[in-house]
Amino acid sequence: MPARRKDTMELMQAVEAFVLGLAGSPWILLAVAVLATIDGFFPPVPSESIVIAVAALSVNGDAPSLWFLVLAAAVGAFCGDLIAYTIGSKVPVENLRVLRGPRGQASLARAKRALALRGTVYILSARFIPIGRVAVNMTAGAVGYPRKRFIAIAAIAAVVWGGYSTLMGLGAGTYLHEHPLIAVAVGVAGGVVAGILVDRLLSVVQRRWFPDVPPPAVRMHVEGDDDAEDGEEDAARSAEAEERGTTSAA
Repeated sequence: MPARRKDTMELMQAVEAFVLGLAGSPWILLAVAVLATIDGFFPPVPSESIVIAVAALSVNGDAPSLWFLVLAAAVGAFCGDLIAYTIGSKVPVENLRVLRGPRGQASLARAKRALALRGTVYILSARFIPIGRVAVNMTAGAVGYPRKRFIAIAAIAAVVWGGYSTLMGLGAGTYLHEHPLIAVAVGVAGGVVAGILVDRLLSVVQRRWFPDVPPPAVRMHVEGDDDAEDGEEDAARSAEAEERGTTSAA
């Protein structure tokens, strides 16, 4: 294990031990919220494990109420996701060297189309993947996903994540706590289902009460599936042609 990675792990373990030492104090809730916020844009911070551990202590009466814990975790997660979105919106990703070429532009177009057409599902399910949520939320900001819609989805995702992480700290979540990969899979599956339901709910609300507000795909200037796929294929062919031309010139 590289020395830098080992030092980071030891630091995060020290932070976790310090926070859990506050279990008998109301300050533990602030600590949970702060760590969940930082974890929204810096994955190494141990937010899930802290929420799980505090939930387990709450059962024995050694920590604040579970309802306050869910609230603190949700508030922190929401703030962290919003920060990640804001960071993405401030970065001119199309000008990054790795994305300047045809292949990079095609990848960016695919990400934009995926969020425009199925953003609710992606954002909700990604909340249960430490690195995935940072990538998706930053990308959402970078490609211009509607901010108000993102805020609504992120708020729901934060509450679901806070409740799920707390559940894992209870007796019913013992098995998932001992099998983290299964826990992530269950969380992602739940996020996908919740995302589909929320997406349909938002569509109904928009059609009924906000008919003049265009859907994300229109606001993000994204074409339909068939047109977008044709565009991606053209971009991919252009990238291959460019690579062949470079090789021939060499």
